[in-house]
Amino acid sequence: MTPRDDSEPSHSRWSDLDRPPLNATALRRALVREGGLWRQVEVVQSTGSTNTDLAARAARGEAGEGSVLVAEEQTAARGRLDRRWSAPPRSGLFFSVVLWPAEVPVARWGWLPLLTGVAVATGLSRAGGVDTALKWPNDLLVTVGGEERKAGGILAERAGDGGVVIGVGINVSLRADELPVPGAGSLALAGAEGTDRDPLLRAVLRSLEDWYVRWRSAGGDPAASGLQETYAAGCATLGRTVRAELPGDRSLVGEAVAVDGDGRLVLATEAGVQEPVGAGDIVHLRPV
Repeated sequence: MTPRDDSEPSHSRWSDLDRPPLNATALRRALVREGGLWRQVEVVQSTGSTNTDLAARAARGEAGEGSVLVAEEQTAARGRLDRRWSAPPRSGLFFSVVLWPAEVPVARWGWLPLLTGVAVATGLSRAGGVDTALKWPNDLLVTVGGEERKAGGILAERAGDGGVVIGVGINVSLRADELPVPGAGSLALAGAEGTDRDPLLRAVLRSLEDWYVRWRSAGGDPAASGLQETYAAGCATLGRTVRAELPGDRSLVGEAVAVDGDGRLVLATEAGVQEPVGAGDIVHLRPV
């Protein structure tokens, strides 16, 4: 008999008893149903990036709308502006979904990452009992020790001939000594009532289905679907003085006063002009 090597516990999916593996069978049973959005739910132990994998499948015609890919660990995860990040195995929720809103004008697809942010915040509040806020356009914020911290992010990418792959990464059980950067946080550090990833993932995906169906049924109209109002209500960026780091090494400082019908952040500058920002990095300069 070959002895078990206790010096490499990371190879065992049960090595960290505080972080049990997701139950793929139970997730499929809870989420995949006739007439529902989610068609298939797959859980893999490790991959570079669920977004990269699912986008490649969609491009090959192997992943249609409602496909969900979840990873217990990502080794080459990507965020907005091609930022890289990593987290210990099973310490968070790392997943991507394929959406294919053919009946919605492409001009309104920019609302998809904002919609996902609303859905994630709603699902985590229901299942985890944790207060969250959204930083425009799609960062999830929690409060740790009285400070605002980023606990999650969203990345939307086009795939195939009309699909969109949306990736979500949420720090769930990350401890203080595991935080990748000082401004990071986790649901556990924010005092979440529950950090069991199975019910959290179910709640987030059900919330995403609800919001997506509502938005799609309204032809992508953010006002008619209630998305624009709900996003604004949960957006921590509004009412603050912010600096927008724009493409081309430009920056713009102003008060964030609204999110317009195209999902852009509207800044009121000192020059008395309201300027919409559709892309860029936002830095909060002043608390509400």
